[in-house]
Amino acid sequence: MKPSDAHSIRYVAFLRGINVGGHKKVSMAELTKALEKAGFKNVQTLLNSGNILFDAPEDKTPHVAEKIEKIIEQSFGFHSNVIIRSVWDMQKLIDADPFGNIPMTDDTQLYVTFLAEAVTATVKLPYKSPAGNFTILRASNTEVCSVLVLEPTVQSTDAMKILEKSYGKNVTTRNWNTVLKLLKN
Repeated sequence: MKPSDAHSIRYVAFLRGINVGGHKKVSMAELTKALEKAGFKNVQTLLNSGNILFDAPEDKTPHVAEKIEKIIEQSFGFHSNVIIRSVWDMQKLIDADPFGNIPMTDDTQLYVTFLAEAVTATVKLPYKSPAGNFTILRASNTEVCSVLVLEPTVQSTDAMKILEKSYGKNVTTRNWNTVLKLLKN
């Protein structure tokens, strides 16, 4: 996936906590227009959960994230943390195949938690929850890969609480299938 212009980089932005439970509602069409108005090119969104592909001049990632956070505040009236990755970084993650050896069932959920900054977590890896249904496989300065086996008494929000306790709240989590779809666009 190449950017639309030779002086640009293709990025992915992950917005935290939008369109969840009827809170922080953001229309993807309106968000696309706001980003294009601000100068971002080739803007595409995936799902309603705040996954955005776009081209922008190469810049320090925190500056791009801050710019998008300001656009969201001005356009929608609230703050949402934004985490940015280049598509090259995303492709490296996919190529690493972090879930390659995981046996899959209908109840198996694979997650990538993207970190805004390097965090020194207190959990020893691989981490397995006391119930044995949530595992943190690996962590780096940029992301955490985890597996959750859904059960009637355990949902994905339980796993997210463990991740936030270990890695802080300046993170956002996506299903592995969403990560794969982003690079197919």
